[in-house]
Amino acid sequence: MLIIDISGVVTKDGEAKLTIQVPPDVPPGEHRFRVVLIDQASAEGARTLHIPPIHIDQWPEGLSLSREDMYGDWGR
Repeated sequence: MLIIDISGVVTKDGEAKLTIQVPPDVPPGEHRFRVVLIDQASAEGARTLHIPPIHIDQWPEGLSLSREDMYGDWGR
C-alpha cells in the first residue's frame, strides 16, 4: 500500500477532478485507489503521526503463536 496526499477543489456543482503523480516505482496497469475526504477544519487541528513500515520476509522458524506457548497457565 502506498499513501499519497493530494489536494483538490470541489466546485459549486459538486464536481472535483483530481490528478496525482505516483512515484516511478509504481508499475503500470490497473490499480485501486481510495480517496478519503477530510474537511479543512478537521485537518487544521489534526496531527500526523508517521509510523515507519516494518518489513518481515518470513516468520522465524519454529515460532509458535499458540495461547499455551504465549501465556502458559497464567493466560487461561
